[in-house]
Amino acid sequence: MKKTILVSVAIVCVAAVIIVGMVYFFREREGENIITLYGNVDVRQVDIGFRVSGKVNQLHFEEGDGVKEGDLMCTLDLTPYDSQLLEAEAYAEAIRVQLENANILLNRRLELIGIGAVSQEDLDNAKTSRDQLQASLLQAEGAVTVAKDNLAYTQACAPTDGIILTRIREPGTVVNPTEPVYTLSVSSPVWIRAFVGEPNLGLVHYGMEARVYTDIKNGKSYSGKIGFISPVAEFTPKTVETAELRTDLVYRLRIYVDNPDHLLVQGMPVTVKLYPDRNKSVERQHR
Repeated sequence: MKKTILVSVAIVCVAAVIIVGMVYFFREREGENIITLYGNVDVRQVDIGFRVSGKVNQLHFEEGDGVKEGDLMCTLDLTPYDSQLLEAEAYAEAIRVQLENANILLNRRLELIGIGAVSQEDLDNAKTSRDQLQASLLQAEGAVTVAKDNLAYTQACAPTDGIILTRIREPGTVVNPTEPVYTLSVSSPVWIRAFVGEPNLGLVHYGMEARVYTDIKNGKSYSGKIGFISPVAEFTPKTVETAELRTDLVYRLRIYVDNPDHLLVQGMPVTVKLYPDRNKSVERQHR
């Protein structure tokens, strides 16, 4: 009985050793095929300004504030543009009244021309006057549309989610069209800029899965995919630390990363790991 127990224990121990050895072996094999890259979270910025000139009226955010897409960020004094809209609408209404009267006059001329009460010249003049007023009404309605657009352009909204990097102007400042008032750091999607050496270029491809690691202690990794591979070689940038010589030619990659906790900050150095063997197995499954 004891002998049987000892044999069973020995078998279990041998099996455990074999399993541990296989796990270690495959991990080593996987480690040999890992491509490790070094890069940074891309700095992506948007300058926020107005499409019309005017005096800055309100700024709703400070530096460091987070904004959502569509948030109202700043406004201009709308008084001159409001007045222009009222003027354009009044002019268009006046043209409509004149056009209505011209149509009445033309209809009368058409009724009287049959009995010879008016001349053909009078009828032609009535038609010309009516046509000119129709064209003037189209022009006036176009001016109303432009005035409405200019009034809307006195507001600037966030084009995307982000963080205010710089508040450039203050209320009371007179700005010209496209002159920046804020600088917005785009927070989503997150782009990682990394570089791959020429010997490994053939192992990477569009859509290839990647893991992104930061220097934060006990920080988690992030999943991403390669979305861009530069077709042009360049020298390794000084800001990128690699194990190879800096004079080696590399190709720039862009990795799109999921960032649900918003801890990937623009400019942050990161480590990117690619797994060619793992991606190959996935490709075979899809086939």
